Amino acid sequence: MIEPSLALQATIGNTLAADPTVTAFVDSDHIRGGSTRPENFPCIIFAGGQTIFLGNAAGSQYAARVFVDIHIWAIADGADTAKAIGFAVMNALKEAPAASGFSIDEFSLPAVHWMRDPDPDKAYTHGVINVEAVVRWGI
Repeated sequence: MIEPSLALQATIGNTLAADPTVTAFVDSDHIRGGSTRPENFPCIIFAGGQTIFLGNAAGSQYAARVFVDIHIWAIADGADTAKAIGFAVMNALKEAPAASGFSIDEFSLPAVHWMRDPDPDKAYTHGVINVEAVVRWGI
């Protein structure tokens, strides 16, 4: 398994790219990892991964609590479009996504935050959905 936050990010990204409600708003090519303001709108960008190792689990496995931020960017119709995308993402992730190479023992979306770009000429809306999970894997 790759680093746990990257593994969870990839699993979430694959889930969102395969969800027709999400891709009705965001082209699957615009669902990606990264840390900069996007050039293509609307988009979903994963950033801010954090891993807290919890130690050994049963059966020679390891466990970690993982945090990933899902950034949603939209410009057309501003906040309405961004919030519609966010709602589609949250619906697609009501249950833990199907993982490959590791298990997800706990999964939650504890918070979402919405911000407007301070530049009035841009009219970007940016939302961040926080993801928290406990994952387990073997070596």
